Amino acid sequence: MKHIEVVAAIIIRENKILCVQRNRSKFDYISFKYEFPGGKIEQGESQEGALRREIDEELSMAISVKEKFLTVNHDYPDFKLTMHSFICTCENPVVKLTEHISYEWLNKNLLNKLDWAAADLPIVEKLTID
Repeated sequence: MKHIEVVAAIIIRENKILCVQRNRSKFDYISFKYEFPGGKIEQGESQEGALRREIDEELSMAISVKEKFLTVNHDYPDFKLTMHSFICTCENPVVKLTEHISYEWLNKNLLNKLDWAAADLPIVEKLTID
């Protein structure tokens, strides 16, 4: 089974967290699910460098990576995922979607109202407990 290593940004601004909705995927189980933005780490890239690049590509947003939050290992039916999440901030909250179909800035007590991708759920749980 294919193993993918990715990074995810928990972007916090004024006590709200950026949640983005995936477009249709070749895998039904992640189509239209919400996730924390991010993506694959490329050869020779640091986790933080990959995160800044992915957020710039996906959202045209510059972020500051503050601290590592949680690493999640999740087995989807077609691939294994290791996701390193980081607490991040941004100066400019304007989001320009290039890959996702929707986004919301939510207080952490409202995160559970969204339909999250399975691998993102442990992060949502940890955020709502803290």
